[in-house]
Amino acid sequence: MPISPIASTVHRHLDVDGVRVFYRESLPDRPDAPVLLLLHGFPSASHQFRRLIDVLGARYRLIAPDYPGFGHTQAPDGFTYSFDRLADLTEGFVQRLGLDRFVMYVFDFGAPVGFRLAERHPAWVAGLVVQNGNAYTEGLSDGARDFIALRPETPGGEATIRDLLTLAGTRGQYETGVTDPGLIPPDGWTLDQHFLDLPGRKEAQVALAFDYHSNVERYDRWQAWLRKHTPPTLITWGSNDPFFPEPGARAYLRDVPDAELHLFDTGHFALETHLPQIAPLIANFLDRVWN
Repeated sequence: MPISPIASTVHRHLDVDGVRVFYRESLPDRPDAPVLLLLHGFPSASHQFRRLIDVLGARYRLIAPDYPGFGHTQAPDGFTYSFDRLADLTEGFVQRLGLDRFVMYVFDFGAPVGFRLAERHPAWVAGLVVQNGNAYTEGLSDGARDFIALRPETPGGEATIRDLLTLAGTRGQYETGVTDPGLIPPDGWTLDQHFLDLPGRKEAQVALAFDYHSNVERYDRWQAWLRKHTPPTLITWGSNDPFFPEPGARAYLRDVPDAELHLFDTGHFALETHLPQIAPLIANFLDRVWN
């Protein structure tokens, strides 16, 4: 029985403005293969895409960096953790790699990072794959709204954020809304927690949590960008996401009415449970939009 090709993947670092950015990159069979930039979410890192890279990386060039404060990327002492700075480093990373055109996969934190990138360089974006990456107020659950409203001066605000940075909090992000938790390997949340427990990482996450309101304040701009540029868009969404519920997926259709929408009966980390369904959708999408 023939076996589908499995990607060869390299693991490297690039220096970007004093940050040692770690990334994974597949080595496809042909040099002109479509490029998919994978922008990870919280509290994870590029390792969340390992299985997707294995499945698609022999045919397409998949590139997944870790942001400062995540995974294997090493930021210097005194680095300012904000979504603007994460976008700055991602922009510099893309430029260092010499990329000038790619399909962008945005998930969770990847949406505010990716849309900042798209605003700055619209010609770079050949298409969007949106997986539980929110850009609409109706895509915020009540719990998400309460969390985003936290400020450094909020009594108990930092403690609330730090409660989410525990092993129980990290595991809950993977399992909440999932119909069969047995489909989710424990490696994801345990590896995430390993990185969260490194020196300085929780402080970085607290700073980003307090800055999340800056993303909501940009939603109008990102929606205007979508209406102006109407990028080819594939939406794959876990409908039971406790942070970004299903209305956030449907809201994209207002601004990109030709977007392809697929909803799955799962939670936030939809790739963990529905990779066999989502990977072919991404492959077909890349084949259609890359020309």
